[in-house]
Amino acid sequence: MRVCSLFCGIGGIDVAFEQASHNVVWANDSNRYACMTYRYNFPSTYLVESDIRDVDKHSIPDFDVLVAGFPCQPFSVCGKQKGFSDERGNLFFEIVKTIDAKQPTVVFLENVANLTEHDNGKTFNVIFSELAGRGYYVRYIVADACNYGIPQHRTRTYIMAFKSKNACDAYSFPEKIPITRRIADVIDFSIKAEERFYYREGTAKYHQLCEAIVDEKQLYRFSDWGIQAGKDGIAFTLKANMGTYPNRVPIIKDHYGIRNITPMECLALHGFPKTFAFPDTVPEREQYKQAGNTVCVEIIKRCASIEGSPTPNIEQA
Repeated sequence: MRVCSLFCGIGGIDVAFEQASHNVVWANDSNRYACMTYRYNFPSTYLVESDIRDVDKHSIPDFDVLVAGFPCQPFSVCGKQKGFSDERGNLFFEIVKTIDAKQPTVVFLENVANLTEHDNGKTFNVIFSELAGRGYYVRYIVADACNYGIPQHRTRTYIMAFKSKNACDAYSFPEKIPITRRIADVIDFSIKAEERFYYREGTAKYHQLCEAIVDEKQLYRFSDWGIQAGKDGIAFTLKANMGTYPNRVPIIKDHYGIRNITPMECLALHGFPKTFAFPDTVPEREQYKQAGNTVCVEIIKRCASIEGSPTPNIEQA
């Protein structure tokens, strides 16, 4: 299926859909650093670096599946939860305008877990009604990535909407699977990182970490309540504030010392392929921010395993 990706960021959803044998033909994002990373990894995809509100939706090439990880801050429990009264929250309606213009066969949306609970469910009711009112049949799930084989707690809302009722009836979200990988299976503790990632011996933070790290196979980080430790070899949710506050980057004790995990290791904890990389033009703080803003690839890849041939796009029929 041909995929159009809105709010594509660095392309986590796009990686997943391409791994599921779909073809991303058009993408859009307004963040210049995210676009740098996207172009570096998707050289064949047509990327429009622009505010989606400035894009003529009818000018987008034909596609079958619309995917969008639309801005989550207005709905997140970590934010102010202004929802649709937040300018970023209203960007959802740009998705609606794209649907009206292009009539995709399938719509896939990803957002925070709190999307279904925000404003006592009213926000989600609006989203559901906007899709259903356009003739789409909707399924959704709130799922934690660690229940799908990924060693990270990352609970998100996933929405699948189909033009065909038969396709919706035939579709099911992936089943939970036992987790077999842990942090130590994803991050190689025997490889020495670059020196700048390590905490210097003798500093106050190094001393704090030495006292806090009692299990060298867990992830740690500084929080408002002290040093937070992971459990069972599963990472806590990687957040975008890693790029704003360096002390919020997760920490490990490897064979050479105590250090922050690298941006590439953040991607590994999301299940990105090793071939995915950050270009040198993207500052490290932005790499961390991008890693905190992206998605867990494996669960979306399994969501993207849509069987059968697509119903013809209305504009093509």
